[in-house]
Amino acid sequence: MNADEDQARARAGDAVSAAALFAVDPQALGGVAIRALAGPVRDQWLALLRGWLPPERPWRRVPLNIADGRLLGGLDLSATLSAGRPIAERGLLAEADGGVVLLAMAERLSAGTVARLSAVLDDGELRLARDGIAGTVPARLGVVALDEGIEQDEQLAVPLLDRLAFRLDFDGLRKLDPEASGLDAASIAAARARLAQVELPEAVITALTATADLLGISSLRAVWLATRAARAAAALDGRDTVSDADGAIAARLVLAPRATRMPAAEPPPESAEPPPPSEQDDMPPSDQPPPPPPENESDRDEDAPPPIDLDQLLQEVLLAAATAAIPPGLLAQLKAGAQAGKARASGKSGALQKAAARGRPSGSRRGEPRAGQRLALIDTLRAAAPWQRLRRAEVERSRQNSSPAGRGAGVSDTAELQHPGPRVLVRREDFHVTRLEQRRETTTIFVVDASGSSALNRLAEAKGAVELLLADCYVRRDRVAVIGFRGATAELLLPPTRSLVRAKRSLAGLPGGGGTPLATALDAAIELADAIRRRGETPGLVLLTDGRANIGRDGKPGRVQAEADAIAAAKRLAASGHATLFVDTSPRPQPSAAKLAGDMRAVYLPLPFADARALSTAVKTVNTSGGKRG
Repeated sequence: MNADEDQARARAGDAVSAAALFAVDPQALGGVAIRALAGPVRDQWLALLRGWLPPERPWRRVPLNIADGRLLGGLDLSATLSAGRPIAERGLLAEADGGVVLLAMAERLSAGTVARLSAVLDDGELRLARDGIAGTVPARLGVVALDEGIEQDEQLAVPLLDRLAFRLDFDGLRKLDPEASGLDAASIAAARARLAQVELPEAVITALTATADLLGISSLRAVWLATRAARAAAALDGRDTVSDADGAIAARLVLAPRATRMPAAEPPPESAEPPPPSEQDDMPPSDQPPPPPPENESDRDEDAPPPIDLDQLLQEVLLAAATAAIPPGLLAQLKAGAQAGKARASGKSGALQKAAARGRPSGSRRGEPRAGQRLALIDTLRAAAPWQRLRRAEVERSRQNSSPAGRGAGVSDTAELQHPGPRVLVRREDFHVTRLEQRRETTTIFVVDASGSSALNRLAEAKGAVELLLADCYVRRDRVAVIGFRGATAELLLPPTRSLVRAKRSLAGLPGGGGTPLATALDAAIELADAIRRRGETPGLVLLTDGRANIGRDGKPGRVQAEADAIAAAKRLAASGHATLFVDTSPRPQPSAAKLAGDMRAVYLPLPFADARALSTAVKTVNTSGGKRG
């Protein structure tokens, strides 16, 4: 059996162990994050978990685009209209109390849904205050989050991921072998009954905390989840006290996937051996070290071994178990010094903005349908429903107090006889209009350095990189503009357009040579970006330069003044809030360029390491941010 098969067998065993531990204590352990596309292994794991859970425990599937009313509960509109009084509806989270919810395509959950799920996992209850309904309902549940992302930047939201004890990746697994674990529903039920009696020694808590610190895990919630997993492991093994092996299982399954750094190797102990006899013999008597002081014979036992630090030994065992279980992909990132998590990027361009007449619905608000706004009928009825009994009573009192002549010769009586069924009395304060939002059009401004230093080094490669970005902008239907700078001026080579041909033509005709008026180029880019923003669009700047300014704002040469002007322009760009990508076109990354990118709060990307995918992802991030930066 080769190393890959051993690793696959170990991962399959971890998946079965995680299912067993989660089935023992689903509410305390939070849940399981599974990164895998739909397939037989994932289906087998879900069937295994469901078979190990008590049959009376609810199992609810949460679709991706679930509405708040169905997720949280609120006003039951049809029942309220029939009864004439507020009738509450139980949401899906309340229905899953004591059981498990299954999140489909969890990597695409909205921030609002993630926040609500996180609050329920923290509190074990659902605080409801919407549609005139206020109260608290129990919602003690566990979560199985199915992460079906393909790209590395498609991952679960960090607040939700932090609350789930286990993280599994089924990539490359063909099947699970639950029979090898010797577990079944009966043993897990016995462990669930024993769990309350299991004690957790202080030494295990200390060792888990130290292990988390050595692995760079800053969240205290991870240590808490690891202690709960250790208790569940002890209960599964039929013991009332957590052992070292239980702590090792918890470190392997809970802490290892959260590691952000490799533990530093301890330096070798200093040698305390005396110098060789030959060297001592050569020393004069005055330079020879004094003999060690005599030991008290009563305090020395030549046959006794040196004392063993049990706490240190336990910590080393847990650290070794966690380090051995770090996933290979994460291990490669840690060895390279990369971050364990990556920022999520969206392929959609443009920032969201509120719209009146068109766009995607995003809830409703109180208001009258004026200026083309749409009436939110359901929300209007929902606002009017709780008041129907009071309003009907008010109308009845008004009818009884009015005279027949004042009722307009019995017109109201006739209408009441023709429509004996219940009516919905809607008033102006009940009106709700649909809130719409749409993405702004995005304009990517390419600011290209065509000075002598850039032309000598990387102008041809910079043009090639811009062409890659132009093609990507064309796919997203972004508008593009090109500013070239050389000599003493910066020139708008191409006003904002969607024509890819015009953009390539303007770029191909850009000559190289002359000084680097970087400050002037930044000023021109800021003015163009401000004009684009005033039109209600989202500007994004892509600056390709080596950052070596030598022409000041006044057009005169002088590196000192030119660099000072460039820094001032960079800080002005940072204050404007425009999202910026700084592509360093130097043959080697320059610290001065990285500092200048920091002054303008730009994403810094050295061109030698910027392949097509990295450039495309960086531009998507800049465009999606919509200028909302710190």
